[in-house]
Amino acid sequence: MTTFQPFLMERWMSLYEQDVDYNLSESGVHPIKLAELLGDDPAAVDDLLATELNYPYVNGTPELRQTIAGLYDGATAGGVLVTVGAAEANYIATRTLLSQGDEIVVMLPNYMQIWGIAKNHGYRLKTFHLREEQGWAPDLDELAAAVSAQTRLIAVCNPNNPTGRALTAREMDGIVAQADRVGAWILADEVYSGAERAVDEQTPSFYGRYDRVVATGSMSKAYGLPGLRIGWMISPDAGVIRDALILRENSSEIMNVLGEHIAEIALRPARYAAAITVSREEGLANLDRLDRFIAAEADLSWIRPQAGLIGLARLHKAIDGDRLAERLLEPPYRTFLLPGSAYGLPRHIRVGVGGGPDVNLEEGLRRLSACLAEFD
Repeated sequence: MTTFQPFLMERWMSLYEQDVDYNLSESGVHPIKLAELLGDDPAAVDDLLATELNYPYVNGTPELRQTIAGLYDGATAGGVLVTVGAAEANYIATRTLLSQGDEIVVMLPNYMQIWGIAKNHGYRLKTFHLREEQGWAPDLDELAAAVSAQTRLIAVCNPNNPTGRALTAREMDGIVAQADRVGAWILADEVYSGAERAVDEQTPSFYGRYDRVVATGSMSKAYGLPGLRIGWMISPDAGVIRDALILRENSSEIMNVLGEHIAEIALRPARYAAAITVSREEGLANLDRLDRFIAAEADLSWIRPQAGLIGLARLHKAIDGDRLAERLLEPPYRTFLLPGSAYGLPRHIRVGVGGGPDVNLEEGLRRLSACLAEFD
């Protein structure tokens, strides 16, 4: 196999993660049941049941857009476009800001969607890297060398998927400085904001640091509501949102009105705070268990994630991540994880602790250890 296979990420998940006994690459908190979200608020239940199943607003209901805007300092509902998850937000933002032949600089490793969009739509692709030997810190010198007068867009993921690294304020300012130097846009995938492991510490948004910013988010990772398929893009530039809406009208066209209503309820301040608390407590317990496992496993090491429920572990024996991941899918292991070649890192594997107690982390880790021993 080749050493850089970005298509593997979603392909492997689609093919295998539902057909194994144990999933060691789960990236989200345990999904919330509707009864858990609404059960203590009869008025919210009545309100939901009274919802007309009609065509909703194309850009998102005013209530939901206002609630999302409240998550960002100085934002207004007019700067928000509600989307089908953050994946649609990333796609629409990229297609709105770039034309064929435009130059884009993408952070690696990363959720590989933007990399794939650049390849598929004829953008001139450059990259800069997070450096493992520096705790997955961004190589700002490499970024400065990559950004040119032709650079139209810099795409980042913060907190990062798959390393769990959160950029420092100095690093964020360094990225903004490079964008500002040439008048480029910043597209910030901030899906894991709110899934930080430190209590009462949320990663700041790129929104508000720079005028040419589009930030994207969703209900999937930190909030435990992936089935809603509700995401958003937000920008201080109303023109970008207006242009993105045109693309939206010609793709998915409208959202689902029930999903939007539920998302607005979930993002109200009191419920938002409760969801983040549950997410952090659940994630921290599983992350501590995985951290102990890796520390005790001679064949693995990692840099503990600061946010999110996934991280990259380095393999310390003569085996690449593809071989290990393929063997794990087979009996007697029947365990799923993602090989690092999806990110151009064949000597790594992506391990995750999401999904709550249902994933049976202990048994999944036992099978991983046994499979690693097989390669001795």
